[in-house]
Parts: sequence; structure tokens; C-alpha cells
Amino acid sequence: MDFLEEFDFHLPEEQIARFPAKNRDESRLLLVDKSKETFWEAPHFRNIGQWLRPGDVLVFNDTKVSYRRVFLQVESGRIHESIFLETVDDSSLVWTCILKNRAKLKLGDSLWPVGFPNFRFRYDGKEEELSLLVSDKEISDSDFEIFGTIPIPPYLKRKVNEEDKIRYQTIFAKKSGSVAAPTAGLHFTDSLKEELVQQGIEFVPVNLQVGYGTFRPLTAEQWQTKTLHKEKYEITEETASRLNTAKKEGRRIIAIGTTSLRVLETVFDSQQQKYKVGLGQTDIFLSPGDNIKSVQGLITNFHLPKSSLLLLVSAFANSRLVMNVYRYALQNHFRFYSYGDSMFLF
Repeated sequence: MDFLEEFDFHLPEEQIARFPAKNRDESRLLLVDKSKETFWEAPHFRNIGQWLRPGDVLVFNDTKVSYRRVFLQVESGRIHESIFLETVDDSSLVWTCILKNRAKLKLGDSLWPVGFPNFRFRYDGKEEELSLLVSDKEISDSDFEIFGTIPIPPYLKRKVNEEDKIRYQTIFAKKSGSVAAPTAGLHFTDSLKEELVQQGIEFVPVNLQVGYGTFRPLTAEQWQTKTLHKEKYEITEETASRLNTAKKEGRRIIAIGTTSLRVLETVFDSQQQKYKVGLGQTDIFLSPGDNIKSVQGLITNFHLPKSSLLLLVSAFANSRLVMNVYRYALQNHFRFYSYGDSMFLF
């Protein structure tokens, strides 16, 4: 798609962060002043407080990554790797999944998690790239923790390890349901958060259940309709009240990550200049040319080329500046993607 060419770049394999930094807040940080169209480097993410002001509100996503990556076995012993996305009916028995090697399955085939034959699923066909699996009983997140594992991103090209179970969750993780982490939050430690609170920074939660669509390439249809994959979100009355108070007082609202920004832009009423209480699904697609009004700052990682996340960042700042920042990051060996380095745009 020609319209995405300016958001394309070559990323050397060695700049994909396949493992996290030794400590969460030791990742590198680029500061991006969008009004002056300048950027510069800070030593570490932990230094971010130098560019925050007392009264700033940092909005985090309190979603928790569920253990939805499951290795399923069939009667012959063949293994099918799967990622369970969400249920599609009121009984919570029919699941949409990413299912590898599904061409080898027949309708009605029985599958079960390796080592746990008491949980059974029936292959019930496909819907485009997704597969349907019918469970013989309701499956909870505590069940997934028994037979599943944490679904680290496919571009890491490695098996999950014990460290991922801790490091691929943010310190804010509370409500299960995501199949990917809100990665900007991975840079925060409890001690850094406490330090910023002492500095007068306020932390406020929203919730967005991150779906697998975050890894999918953009389609022409999504570009034309200005819609993306749907993700469930919630903003509580308390959160909306705290944000509206900060807005009235002229304090900066800063999104920790693109997922938080997606929620805020969905619920912000630009006419009334208010954040609305909300529980629902959003398919909002933010791209250059859109006027983002819900936040004055964004903390984010370095994203995939030609991705919806890169377009969102380029909507918050101008695309020329963002791509200059990316060129600098590439030339100076910043680490990219989920476990990579960070930037703060304001």
C-alpha cells in the first residue's frame, strides 16, 4: 500500500529486543518536543521525572496479560500451538483462536492441552485467519494459568521463559484479558512510580484488553474505513472525575502507551472538553491528519514499520518528526519493540 511507504524502514535483526533490559527502568529514553520539533537522549528511562511537572497525570493501562498461549494435542500426538483470543457467545464456550497448522485438522477433531486431557476442545472451523474451538466447559483465566503460558510476541522468535512471566507484565497489571502487554508500562518500577508520586505526579488507571490485532499488518480496508480491530475498554467514574479535574486545572494528561491513548481518545468529548465514563469496545484508528485532543504527552516504545501504532504516534506528533526520531534511533542502535527502548513525546 503506497500510503504506508513513508512509514517503512529497515530494522536490523540485532535491534529487535528479544530479551528485556536487566532492570525495567534502565532502557534508553528519547525526549521529543513536538512543538519545537527537536529531540534528545536521556541516559535512562528512570530519568523521565526531569521532564515531568508536579500535577502531571500519567494514565496507565491496568490490563494483565493472560496465559492464553496453549499447546494443544490431537489423538495422533501432533501438537498445534494456539493463542486463545476471546469467547464469541454468551455461554463462553466458543473461542476464537490463532491456531497453527489448522489445515491438518478436520471439523469435529478433539484437541486438549498437552498434559491436561481433562480440558477438551472441538475444532469447529475457521473465520478468515481465525479458528473456532468449542470447549466442553467454561474456561477461566485461572484455568489458562494451569495449562497455558504467557504469549510473548511472535517477532521475538524464541520460546517463553520464566523471566517473561514477570517481565512481560507491567507493575500496573491487575485485570486479566489481554494477549499482549501494554509495553510502555514495562519501563516503570515500583520505586520509580513512588519517586514520581513524591514529585507530585498523579497516576490514573484505564483498561484496554489488548488483542492480537496489535500485531497484524494494516489492510487497505482498515485505511479506507478508518477502523481497526475492536478492543474492550473501561474508564471508571473515578478515573473520569480525576481526569476532568486535571483538565479544568490545566494540568497535562500523559498517556503511558498507545493503548491508554486509544481509550482516552475514544472517551474524550472534544466539544465539552470532558472525559466520559465508558465500558465498551473501540475500533478507533488514529493516523496522521487526526487531531489528538485527549492528551498532551505520550510515552511509547519503538514500533513495527507500517504499523497502526507507528501511525498513531505520527498522529500525535507530525510524521516527519517521528520518522526523523526513528532514523536517529536506528542509527544509534536503540532497541525496538516490546522489550525495547522508549520515547516521551510532549
